Amino acid sequence: MHPTIVRVRLVTPPLDEAARLHRFPYGDPRPGHEGLRGQDHGAWAGRSMDEVAGQDPEGLRRWMTDTSYAPPGGGESVEALIARVGVHLGALAPGTHRAVAGQGVVRAAVVWALELPAAAFWRLDVRPGSVTALTGRSGRWNLLVGQPEESPDPDAG
Repeated sequence: MHPTIVRVRLVTPPLDEAARLHRFPYGDPRPGHEGLRGQDHGAWAGRSMDEVAGQDPEGLRRWMTDTSYAPPGGGESVEALIARVGVHLGALAPGTHRAVAGQGVVRAAVVWALELPAAAFWRLDVRPGSVTALTGRSGRWNLLVGQPEESPDPDAG
């Protein structure tokens, strides 16, 4: 492997854990990958989307349509999430990194890596139990699409 290449394998939790994460968690920091923690949903943390929709339908609508809108109570906007994840990815040392990351973090990583508009965040579906692989070199990132979790790591040797 060329020493300037950064490979990032983002593993999305399987469906049972993903269903638990559907309750607007504030993701725990990942050892060595604190910048890949889940989005801070402020006052919505611990509630389901249905609960938030029943109590704050306008806020939920804004959050899902305006990427600069942050949930009440100190929550993090989609744009802030993308920026935080991008800072983390951009600072990684050369080599291969593996982190378990929620769907929102994976979406943010792809949006940042491919320099997509923030609105693309909501257009990306991330399958539970899957791996999203990004490779970066010289400030340019590529996305490897369609690699299942159980496939061998091409960098393992």
